[in-house]
Amino acid sequence: MSSGRRALAALLTLAIVCMMAAPASAALAFDRAEALQVSQASIGNTLSEYVLTDTRNQQVTLGSYLNKPLVISLIYTGCNDICPMVSETLADAVEVARDAFGKDSFGVLTIGFDARNDSPARMRSYAASHGINVSGWTFLSADAATVDRLSRDLGFTFRPSPQGFDHLSQTSVIDTDGRVYRHIYGADFEAPLLVEPIKQLIYGGRIEMTSIDGLINRVKLFCTLYDPASGKYRFDYSIFITIVMGSLTLSGIGFVIVRSLIAHWRGSRHA
Repeated sequence: MSSGRRALAALLTLAIVCMMAAPASAALAFDRAEALQVSQASIGNTLSEYVLTDTRNQQVTLGSYLNKPLVISLIYTGCNDICPMVSETLADAVEVARDAFGKDSFGVLTIGFDARNDSPARMRSYAASHGINVSGWTFLSADAATVDRLSRDLGFTFRPSPQGFDHLSQTSVIDTDGRVYRHIYGADFEAPLLVEPIKQLIYGGRIEMTSIDGLINRVKLFCTLYDPASGKYRFDYSIFITIVMGSLTLSGIGFVIVRSLIAHWRGSRHA
């Protein structure tokens, strides 16, 4: 074969390889708008039962954490920037929420989605390197099939990339029935974005309004407010007093109006 023909054959081969590779690359491209849409569509999904592995290499089930509201964060331990920021921001928000509602009021799971590399030992090292040693916060690993199913349930999209993985920075709040209640996005979010949905689940749950506990929780729901100055939540009695006084005032006005109408009606009858 002449050198010209060899060069032509090489160019044709390169062109074919490029055409074959282009669709695959396009298929793996990460579309953030689409990922966000998938994430939002997952709200209301009920999580399946999963078997995961904790940092002691013990198997646990997701259902064992659903006796109270649950926060789930998906990360990969090979990430050196965004994932650590997500975890550290989450740690700050968890501290604010625990201060407001109690240390056992909700659970937190950080799950490695890089099934090949996020071993129990790597997850344990990740937690230690970012100073996370919080009661009720568990770091878990999972096999690839479990990661895929859990990611679909949570609407969490990730794609391999030259830097590791492309993915949304997503933190999910799950109710006690295992349903996806809310997603929080971003690596550096404000604490109330996480604390408010947790507050709604703790104080605005299924307790009936007719019960004493239900009434107390409704008061706590409306009167537990974030104070930007201190960066903490506090119970504000003034709102409750305002609501009560407003209700009494409206009742008094209503009583006066009814009495006036009755007096007018009686006067009309005797006229």
